[in-house]
Amino acid sequence: MNANEPGSLSAVMLNCTLSPSPADSSTDVLGRQVLDSLAEHGVSGSQVRVVDRDVRPGVELDMGEGDEWPAIREQIMDSDILILATPTWMGQQSSVAQRVFERLDAELSETDDEGRLLTFGKVAVVVVVGNEDGAHHISAVAYQCLNDVGFTIPAQGVTYWNGEAMHTVDYKELEQVPEGTASATATLAANAAHLARLLRRDGYPAA
Repeated sequence: MNANEPGSLSAVMLNCTLSPSPADSSTDVLGRQVLDSLAEHGVSGSQVRVVDRDVRPGVELDMGEGDEWPAIREQIMDSDILILATPTWMGQQSSVAQRVFERLDAELSETDDEGRLLTFGKVAVVVVVGNEDGAHHISAVAYQCLNDVGFTIPAQGVTYWNGEAMHTVDYKELEQVPEGTASATATLAANAAHLARLLRRDGYPAA
């Protein structure tokens, strides 16, 4: 499906790495693999490396002069699928991802004419990488945050990679994608695209 055809879908990936561009990022590698897999289902995609942008702390739509969150939010609102991609540090999502969650809190006050949150027709999925444990905890936190502000999570809506305990190999250094991660990425993409099309065709009822 061509991205410009009626009914086509789009996705935006918020890369919450702590590494500013142009540094290599394992989060970028797995996140782009998700975008590539979504493309196989007719979903066009783009990426925002959030650490490169001046996203101010706060829980408002716009935190004032210089705040770049409103432009990122516009990309989210123009997309059908949000990919929240984060590295693992000390078993937790990155501080950049946490700031994204905090800024998304403002969506709780934004509704359409029928009382529905503006995010109600949008799907969200999660990407987690790290050479330490934490993916299940992080995805649980992300699911709650994203669902709470109106996004819908598809079945098996996370793909992740955890490196071997007490070792220092990063995902970006792997010579090939582990079978488990590749399978999770494929399932995530198929289910996210399927759900996004269902929501576009038959959205949630009025509040």
